[in-house]
Amino acid sequence: LSSSESLNKLKKMWITLYISLYLSFNCISAASLLRSDTCQLQGHFRLNGVYQDGDVILGGLFQVHFFTVFPDLSFKTEPDPPYCEKFDMESFQQSQTMAFAIDEINKNPNLLPNITLGYHLYDNCVRLGMAFRAAISLISGTEKSFSNLNCTGPPPVIGIVGDPSSTPSIAISSVLGLFRVPIVSYYATCSCLSDRKKYPSFFRTIPSDAFQVRAMIQILRHFGWTWVGLIYSDDDYGVYAAQSFQQEMQLFGHCVAFSEILPHDNNPRDIRHITGVIRASTARVVVVFSTSSFLLPLMEEVVSQNMTGRQWIASEAWATSPVYHTPRLLPFLGGTLGIAVRRGKIQGLHDFLLRIRPSNEPRNNMLRIFWENMFGCSYETGGTVKDGEQVKNVCTGEEDLITTNTPYTDVSGLRAAYNVYKAVYALAHALHDLMQCEEGRGPFSGNSCADITNLKPWQLVHYLQKVNFTTGFGDHVSFDKNGDALAIYDVLNWQPSSDGSIRIYTVGVVSEGATTGMVLTLDEDAIYWNFETKKPPRSVCSESCPPGTRRATRKGLPVCCFDCLPCGDGEISNTTDAIECTTCPDEFWSSPDNDQCVPKEVEFLSYEDPLGISLTTASLLGTCFCALVMIVFTLHRNTPIVRANNSELSFLLLVSLKMCFLCVLLFIGQPQLWTCQLRHAVFGISFVLCISSILVKTMVVIAVFKSSRPEGKGAMKWFGAVQQRCTVLVLTALQVVICAVWLSTASPTPHKNNQYIRSKIVYECAIGSVAGFSMLLGYIGLLAAVSFLLAFLARNLPDNFNETKFITFSMLIFCAVWIAFVPAYVSSPGKYAVAVEIFAILASSFGLLVAIFAPKCYIILLHPERNTKNAIMGRETQKK
Repeated sequence: LSSSESLNKLKKMWITLYISLYLSFNCISAASLLRSDTCQLQGHFRLNGVYQDGDVILGGLFQVHFFTVFPDLSFKTEPDPPYCEKFDMESFQQSQTMAFAIDEINKNPNLLPNITLGYHLYDNCVRLGMAFRAAISLISGTEKSFSNLNCTGPPPVIGIVGDPSSTPSIAISSVLGLFRVPIVSYYATCSCLSDRKKYPSFFRTIPSDAFQVRAMIQILRHFGWTWVGLIYSDDDYGVYAAQSFQQEMQLFGHCVAFSEILPHDNNPRDIRHITGVIRASTARVVVVFSTSSFLLPLMEEVVSQNMTGRQWIASEAWATSPVYHTPRLLPFLGGTLGIAVRRGKIQGLHDFLLRIRPSNEPRNNMLRIFWENMFGCSYETGGTVKDGEQVKNVCTGEEDLITTNTPYTDVSGLRAAYNVYKAVYALAHALHDLMQCEEGRGPFSGNSCADITNLKPWQLVHYLQKVNFTTGFGDHVSFDKNGDALAIYDVLNWQPSSDGSIRIYTVGVVSEGATTGMVLTLDEDAIYWNFETKKPPRSVCSESCPPGTRRATRKGLPVCCFDCLPCGDGEISNTTDAIECTTCPDEFWSSPDNDQCVPKEVEFLSYEDPLGISLTTASLLGTCFCALVMIVFTLHRNTPIVRANNSELSFLLLVSLKMCFLCVLLFIGQPQLWTCQLRHAVFGISFVLCISSILVKTMVVIAVFKSSRPEGKGAMKWFGAVQQRCTVLVLTALQVVICAVWLSTASPTPHKNNQYIRSKIVYECAIGSVAGFSMLLGYIGLLAAVSFLLAFLARNLPDNFNETKFITFSMLIFCAVWIAFVPAYVSSPGKYAVAVEIFAILASSFGLLVAIFAPKCYIILLHPERNTKNAIMGRETQKK
């Protein structure tokens, strides 16, 4: 083997030997501990804390520093413990609020008498690892050794106030929940923490994000902001809030223009990417779910890029953070709307905060750190260099807090601190109720009560679930079945103050009740808008669609990006941003603007209609012509041309034609039951009477011709006047029977038809029975065809019987009109179908009147010399 291979084998042997020796040593140490009567602390975390002794200890977790600095890992020696930087005065005020509440409870003779509460408060430095270290230290204790192996007596802490962040709360509750240690958070809002199966001992005095998100959606809806950007922190608080926010936005038809995650490591490239997305987006409203520490780098980049013209919506985690209330951020964050937990007042807190003094005890080192940051001094001597600057002053502990003006001494807007105050009192009231239990009437097995000397954490959870009290400020405190507090938020507005910084004003309240639901109350006149117009900005992807139109989503874009399409004929939308157009009822139609349904126009052939006037005029003219012909025939009734071919039939024909002209009037005007029943009946009977008269006249001509021949001399005796009348009567009676059967079985009725023209109602007469109407027309057609055939066959008779030529011509006109009527009637819509039928009646009537009676009137009036028997016979002789 080469020398290098031998060296590698030697190294592996030494490493194996070292690991074996290390594991053996640990096993021997563990075995010796198990045989001893004392438990020893295996490790100690370096944590910033404040401690006060008592009979019962409450734990507290607070974000006193913004950042945690982890040392470099060399993997050669045990790493140094992490340390915290950038002291937060407001969070330290919250920790001292817990100390004040415990001090106040200890002085209250009516709450936990004979019991002195103590506290142990830790700084989590906004890091999960530090928060978990602190929680483990609270629950296990910090004594280096423990000899009571029977585990009797109260635990090191009976409950924990905190953690303020959701991610540490989830981790801590997942572990401590196994032992049912009560945890009351004052600022963890993740809706996931409402899951009682996962977190059975978790409570909170702040509403969950589920309510926070709904409250923010109410604000967006109030101002019509449907197109917004979303930024959230990369932790459980931000992720769960963002998911809930997006779901609620979809539920109300709103859209998220962009969604960006704040980087954990504050990577400048990622921060610049987010600002680029904000600048490029058309959304003017940006919603941010984040803690102050995650958001600070983004706001620094916003300032460096001079990005204005955005309306920021702040979640409760940073809506009241004083870090952003500087004059430098006013041009960019002025006008921000946010929601915050209910503000409260705590009597005596301000004086308590001014009385604290630093302590020399190591476990109270957080007081020393606070003192150094408050007065810019140091307890270290020898010209210590800190943060690159020479420390000039040495802390004496006698500095006066009254002369300071920081968020620590500002008690005008107690929100998170007020929640801390309520959380401490909730634990105290639960413990008080536990101690008031009467033996034999307790809630536990065998009606037993809890023993304060051997208190189990799950016993306190039972009473904490039922806690119910009112604070000195007048707020009611209780928990629902999920451990959530009553839901109420203040709506805040960031406005410029006289010194150029940002000042927070309360401009509304959002609350939710079991019966009232979500209620938003805003004083819009008190809101400051950081825009040139001093009005709320517009933040929509597409402008609202007015009534009369509907939204049509653009392909590949969210539902908030749409085009406005007009509603179709017969459809309306009477609201803004209608998703669909509504079809009007059958008897209604859309208005010209398509924003309301109006009654449809009822269409029928009326006497006021120009077409109706024209047809009525033609009908009356035809009637008058018939009357004039009758007058002429009456005056010349004894003349040969009138007496020829049975004058009685001529008068009957004129009467029937007059009826044909007058029946047209039944077709005009609004259909009624009686007009619908009479119009076709009168029409059918009149025309049968007319055609049967013509048929009999034709038969008379043929009979006369035959009787003029030797072989047909007896023809006329079988077809005299009586037979002629009877023939007309019988033929007409058949039509009367058809009409009677039709009207009695399926009578025509008025009918509103909206199938022809959708925008109108055609008021017409429904024929009732197609078979009846067909038989009526078919019978008329049959008589007309027979008449035409006989007249056509008799057209070549001698001239003195030439009336058959006129009859042939008249029947030709009649048949042509009614043959053309059928397709024209079927293809004509609405009132024009009635007009076609009237036109057919008038055309055929005028054709019969002119073809049959015009030649006779011509001779009677203009050539009376030809109206003699000799003239007629002379014409016959001449022909022969």
